[in-house]
Amino acid sequence: MGQMISGDKSDEQTARDDGIIKNGREILFQAFNWESNKHNWWSILEEKVTDLAESGFTSVWLPPPTQSLSREGYLPQNLYCLDSCYGSLHELKLLLHKMSEHNVRAMADVVINHRIGTTQGSNGMYNRYDGIPVSWDEHAVTSCSGGKGNKSTGDNFDGVPNIDHTQPFVRKDIIEWLIWLRKSVGFQDFRFDFTKGYAAKFVKEYIEESKPLFAVGEYWDSCEYSPPDYRLNYNQDIHRQRIINWIDNTGGLCAAFDFTTKGILQEAVKGELWRLRDSEGKPPGVMGWWPSRSVTFIENHDTGSTQGHWPFPSDHIMEGYAYILTHPGIPTVFYDHFYDQGVPLHDEIAKLMQIRKCQDIHSRSSIKILEVGSDLYSAIIDDKLCMKIGDGSWCPSDPEWRLAVSGDRYAVWHK
Repeated sequence: MGQMISGDKSDEQTARDDGIIKNGREILFQAFNWESNKHNWWSILEEKVTDLAESGFTSVWLPPPTQSLSREGYLPQNLYCLDSCYGSLHELKLLLHKMSEHNVRAMADVVINHRIGTTQGSNGMYNRYDGIPVSWDEHAVTSCSGGKGNKSTGDNFDGVPNIDHTQPFVRKDIIEWLIWLRKSVGFQDFRFDFTKGYAAKFVKEYIEESKPLFAVGEYWDSCEYSPPDYRLNYNQDIHRQRIINWIDNTGGLCAAFDFTTKGILQEAVKGELWRLRDSEGKPPGVMGWWPSRSVTFIENHDTGSTQGHWPFPSDHIMEGYAYILTHPGIPTVFYDHFYDQGVPLHDEIAKLMQIRKCQDIHSRSSIKILEVGSDLYSAIIDDKLCMKIGDGSWCPSDPEWRLAVSGDRYAVWHK
C-alpha cells in the first residue's frame, strides 16, 4: 500500500469502531525488565498500582503470565497455567483486582509465535503437547521448525517449535485462550510478541474474536544503516513503511511499537537533532505517518535492561521522554526509568505526563516542527504546547507561552 499520512482515510475508517484507539489519550507503562522474574514481581507491582494510577497511566504491560521453560516467560508451554516465575495465579489475581479498582487496564504479553512441547514427535523434536491443556500434535507446528504443519507465514524463531497459524484448530484454541485471559483472568489489553513470525491477518482475527480494549504488536526489524561505518540513514521511510504495512494488514485494529522513532531519536539526541524532521517536515517515525497507531517508547526489556541489545543513551533519557510525552502517538514509559533511577527522574517523567493530560495532547494531535539543528529541536503541538530539546538555547517568541517545566536539555511551555 502507499504511504500513510496523519489523519488519512484509514485512520477515519478504523476510528469508528475502536474506542480506545479513537480516544487516543493513552499512556502505557511497561511494568517489568529482564530481571523481574527473579523477584516476587506480582506482589511488588501491587504496591505500585496507586502510584501508577495517580501518575496517569491508562494501561500497564505485564510480563508473560504463563508457565514457561524460560524464567522470563517467552518460551511458553502450558498456556492455561498462570503460575510463573513472576508469582502465583493468586498473586496475579490480587494485582489485577487492584489495577481494576484503580481504573488501570492490564495488558497481557501474548506469546503465540512459538510454544515448547512436552513430548517428542516423530522426528525426535519436542513438538507434541501431550498431557497439558491445548494438547496439539505435530500438525500445529510449522514445517520450517520441524513440525507437520504448513510453511510459516512469517520469520522463523529459531530453535523452538513455531506455531502454524494457518490451521483452523490452532486459531480456534488460541482465540478461546485469549477470551479466557480477557473474561476469566482479567486482562483487558494485549501486546503481541514477535509478530514478524506470523501473518498480520491472524492478529486481526484474534483481536476481532477476543475483543481487547487496546492491542499493540512488536514488529521489530532493523533500521536502515549504510556501510562502511554503518551510521543510521537520515531517511527511514522504508523501515517505517514496513511497520505501517503490518498495521494495515491487521485492518488497523492493532497499533505497533514505533521502532523507527526509537532508532532515530537515540541517534538524534547525540548531537544530530536534525534527524527529527523528515523531508516533508513531519516526524520521521511511524508517528509522522499514522500517529494513532504509533506506540512510542525509548527503551524496553530487550533494547535496554540487562540485555542492552539497542540501548538509548543513558544521559539523554529525559530528552527522549520530553519528545515522546509531548508528541502525537501513544507514549510508553519503561519501568527502569520510572522506578530504578531515583525519585527525581520518576517525578520529571510524571510531570511531563501531567502536562500532556492537562493540555489534552493525544495520539492524533497536530504538530508543527519549528527548528531543527545539530543541538536543537523545537515544535508546537496542537497550538497548546511548545517544547525544545538539545543544548541549543531557544524559547518561543510569543509572550503568551509560559514555561511549564524544564530540565537537563529540555523545556516545555504552555499558554
